[in-house]
Amino acid sequence: MAEDANPGYGYFEHDADIGIIGCGPTLAAALEQAAAATFAIMAEPAQVEARIKVDFEFIEADPDYALVTLLNRLLAEARLHRAVFSRFRVRQEGELWQVQATGETWRPELARGTEVKGATLTMLTVRPILGGWEARCVVDV
Repeated sequence: MAEDANPGYGYFEHDADIGIIGCGPTLAAALEQAAAATFAIMAEPAQVEARIKVDFEFIEADPDYALVTLLNRLLAEARLHRAVFSRFRVRQEGELWQVQATGETWRPELARGTEVKGATLTMLTVRPILGGWEARCVVDV
């Protein structure tokens, strides 16, 4: 995990792309942190203001595929709204996932990092760990 201001997410080495890790006390919290890690690649979270909110739902029984679906839906919403997100809320009710992302449209003063194109199945794993859950995969940059 990262040793920065947000201990809930981090990164791992990958040859061409970036591996993201999200950890939390619950499965939903781990997915929230994985989303935070993904969007922190694109912009400094502390600089992103809460100006827009996007809500969506999806159905997925498998936690591994829920991670990839979540990240790819968030990236699609960000592209659609020409936005970047920095805060995430994920709720799980069985196979139903409810997601809320908060952020803002890109503005000139907001420093852009590396664009994340999508989440992949590479090194995909969502599993319980001591004290909670860990969600990881490689994102295509």
